[in-house]
Amino acid sequence: MITVNTNMVSSWAAYNLNNTNTNLQRSLARLSSGSRINSSYDDAGGLAVSMKLSAAIRRTEASQSNINNTLAMLQTQDGALKSAEKVLTRMSELIQLSGDVTKSTNDRALYQTEYQSLQGQMVDLVDEEFNGVDMFTSGGWDGTANTSGNTLTVVLSQDGGQTTSITQSDLGTVAFYVGTASGAQLAGSSALSTNNIFQNITTAAAAITTVNQAIQNLASLRATNGSEQVRLTFAADMLAINRNNLQAANSQILDVDVAAESANLAKQNILQQAGTSMLAQANMSSQSVLRLLT
Repeated sequence: MITVNTNMVSSWAAYNLNNTNTNLQRSLARLSSGSRINSSYDDAGGLAVSMKLSAAIRRTEASQSNINNTLAMLQTQDGALKSAEKVLTRMSELIQLSGDVTKSTNDRALYQTEYQSLQGQMVDLVDEEFNGVDMFTSGGWDGTANTSGNTLTVVLSQDGGQTTSITQSDLGTVAFYVGTASGAQLAGSSALSTNNIFQNITTAAAAITTVNQAIQNLASLRATNGSEQVRLTFAADMLAINRNNLQAANSQILDVDVAAESANLAKQNILQQAGTSMLAQANMSSQSVLRLLT
């Protein structure tokens, strides 16, 4: 009677070769993707931490984008305030020129015409927008005073824990302080009408005081704008540092060590070749025994 026994050597060789092939495929996946973790099997704990870090990185980048957009708005706002400064400077110059005794009534009337045009420009500046958002309060002249600017909250951190406020500057305290093109005045203030400013020396002197007050108010608005830009710039720099640190931490978890993995790949290739050879020899030994029996 002939008994056929299991070829244990061949079974073990096949088992080891299968493991080697699996390890070889994983090593190839790591090198081709550049990532140490391609599935939860590779490192479940590391994958969980990496997912949290990746989400924090995306939130940080979104916060950076928001701050950069807000800085752009503040810079545009400052540009409008610069224009207002030029307008007010010219208005004060016109009032001063009207005091020239060599100027006729007709000359002063021309000054007044330009002054009224500049008043209209000041009112137009109040209505300036950035991407559909009012840059200034008192947007849209309604004849009433808006004594304080509105504030907008800006989130400075990816977890929402740090915020600051920026001001929609109340340009109305400047524009309406010097009146409007139609000669209207800001309710409850000593705002300046254009009536007879340039025909009366006493009125012109009072006008200089009023315009100077408007310039002083404008300087305060620009100082506030500048301080807000500085605050947001520092916040943007801090977010950039935090993003780099988060990316470095995530890289430590995810990124594959190319040198070590390349060495592992070479090792698995050698083991595969050796395993294939050993499996072939194990199968040949059982076949030799069978040939002896036939």
